[in-house]
Amino acid sequence: MRNLFRAGSEVKPTNDFTGSFTDMWQDMRVSMVIPPLTVALCICMAMSIMMFIERVYMTVVVILVKIMRKKRYTQYNLEALKEDLEQNRRYPMVLVQIPMFNEKEVYKLSIGSVCSLTWPSDRLIVQVLDDSTNDVLRTLVEMECKKWIQRGVNVKYETRNNRNGYKAGALREGLNKEYVSDCEFVVIFDADFQPDEEFLWRTVPYLLENPELALVQARWKFVNANECIMTRLQEMSLAYHFAVEQEVGSSTCQFFGFNGTAGVWRIKAIEDAGGWKDRTTVEDMDLAVRASLKGWKFVFVGDLEVKNELPSTFKAYRYQQHRWSCGPANLFRKMTKEIIFCERVSFWKKLHVLYAFFFVRKIIAHWVTFFFYCVIIPISIMVPEVKLPKPIAIYIPATITILNSACTLRSLHLLVLWILFENVMSFHRSKATIIGLLGANRVNEWVVTEKLGNTTKPKCSVRAPKRTRSRLGERLHFSELIMGLLLLYVACYDMIFGKDNMFIYLLLQSSAFFVVGVGYVGISTPN
Repeated sequence: MRNLFRAGSEVKPTNDFTGSFTDMWQDMRVSMVIPPLTVALCICMAMSIMMFIERVYMTVVVILVKIMRKKRYTQYNLEALKEDLEQNRRYPMVLVQIPMFNEKEVYKLSIGSVCSLTWPSDRLIVQVLDDSTNDVLRTLVEMECKKWIQRGVNVKYETRNNRNGYKAGALREGLNKEYVSDCEFVVIFDADFQPDEEFLWRTVPYLLENPELALVQARWKFVNANECIMTRLQEMSLAYHFAVEQEVGSSTCQFFGFNGTAGVWRIKAIEDAGGWKDRTTVEDMDLAVRASLKGWKFVFVGDLEVKNELPSTFKAYRYQQHRWSCGPANLFRKMTKEIIFCERVSFWKKLHVLYAFFFVRKIIAHWVTFFFYCVIIPISIMVPEVKLPKPIAIYIPATITILNSACTLRSLHLLVLWILFENVMSFHRSKATIIGLLGANRVNEWVVTEKLGNTTKPKCSVRAPKRTRSRLGERLHFSELIMGLLLLYVACYDMIFGKDNMFIYLLLQSSAFFVVGVGYVGISTPN
């Protein structure tokens, strides 16, 4: 009995300690967890509503443009312009630039496609800007240029001893060549792009007709979209960008971000805007914004497609997304004051550029996708005192998703995979956006997107190559694995204690993080 009494007396302090610890945790939760979580939830809800309004607005504009047949480029009579140009035979001098860097798989493809453009040979200059560091590859590219020179094409092979300014530096130096002084327009094609032979005939007349026009942008067509699931999902995202975002910008404010390739610029507009600058990793967007602030107008030609290749390895895609997310945020940081105090454009155009183009599409879209759906919602499940409104958590994102995916009807069956993959990628995009806004480390990191030359393969043979063994460190992505573990833990907690069945979404999302974390996404190539 004494032992029992002693045992009981020993247990009592333990119970008191447990109880006091529980009380302390409850007090901390009430005072330190719930208030900031509530504030974060309100911020995410506000961002969700902003994104929802922007998506609905763009959808309404696109529908009205299609119903009323008022696309900006259809207001020009292209056939009459072409006929007038052929009759007068006053062909403008056109420069075509092909910037490349160690493009072993695609250099023949790009040079051959550009040199096959139908335009008077004495009014066309093809400029190959080769920054390759491989001497053997440089020799091969130069030999390819000489081959087309022998066929009567005016090809200029230009190299540099450095990569200062990366792509922007190469394009800037290319425009400074003496023989470019007679050129009126410049066309830019990245190394994996295959323009149609009639490309110049379907773009240059717009610029000749309207002297206020600075840029004619064509749409991209992805020839390796069926290579793997990852390329199919990329196609869904980019189809919305071209079919909706670019079309809305062209039809309303006559402004949109230059895509860096498959576009024709008026050289005078480039000079008026201050030329190419390498202050961010999105030199194309930088030039477009500066030209727009000078009063120049843009046209997006949605029915003109240029074939190109999507990144099919996750490593290449992640580097590309870092550049595409970090660069706009950094440019927003550097140009906000300049845009606000610009006197040459209207208030509504400045509002469109700052709020819609930059803030909502380039920053809010990434943040709300990651912080709301991968951080705030899971934490809210662990803290039931914070109520999660279902319209904001379910109905609004569902509507946004439907609007985004409507541009790629053939991939609707991949909708769930697309949502999960976009949420995973939003982790990297959000981080890159923060780096861009703060100007932190890696803000000017430039890694050329790897091309595998899949555009040269016949459709019947475009298949993902067999996975090859690679080093463990190259296959595993620890940040994704940690996110997957955290979401899995919350899913298990919700299965036991929750009431809203949110564990279904959390299990799927954690699985997506795990799949990416172990490197089982995209295709694998030999080291």
